[in-house]
Amino acid sequence: MDQPLSDKAEAPAQAVTPRGVNHIVFNVRNLEESHRFWTEIIGFRQVGELKPTPQRQNPPKMRFYSGDRDGKTHHHDIALVENPELPPPPKEWSMFGMPLAVNHIAITLPSREAWLQQLAFLQARGVKFDRRVNHGMTHSLYIHDPNGYGIELLYDLPREIWEGDIDAALNYVEVLPTEGQAALSDKTEQLPMFR
Repeated sequence: MDQPLSDKAEAPAQAVTPRGVNHIVFNVRNLEESHRFWTEIIGFRQVGELKPTPQRQNPPKMRFYSGDRDGKTHHHDIALVENPELPPPPKEWSMFGMPLAVNHIAITLPSREAWLQQLAFLQARGVKFDRRVNHGMTHSLYIHDPNGYGIELLYDLPREIWEGDIDAALNYVEVLPTEGQAALSDKTEQLPMFR
């Protein structure tokens, strides 16, 4: 049932603060290649796919994927739309200066242990680690997908570490190794506190 604002209600003076990002949709050159990356490498689960309907008889090739939100499936976190006309991805991925509209998307792992397991899994599968960084609010690994989009895999540090000065936590960076056993280690003692 529609419930419009009453005739006397006024528009707010400023935008309503959102809860966060609900999902992101990527244009991809090859749907099958990207499907394998997002399911077999990242671990998302396909939850849907556009099919012909009387209202949309020739839909684009589009699939929907979900992670795990506290044991529940979201309608979708990521969607992929096939667009073979996209230019090829850059030969080398870089955090900045890439000719892509999306710099990167960050994906949260449920715990430090799950994040370390995912790093070991990716390294065993031969996935190139583009960047390993400890930020003031996360510990992060950056990789890229077949289309050149940056993917940040992270776990959140405890809120009490960074909530006192989010800006300082955002500006903190400790660059770490991206190869070998050193790329799989994670120091948690003597973490900086941002107050």
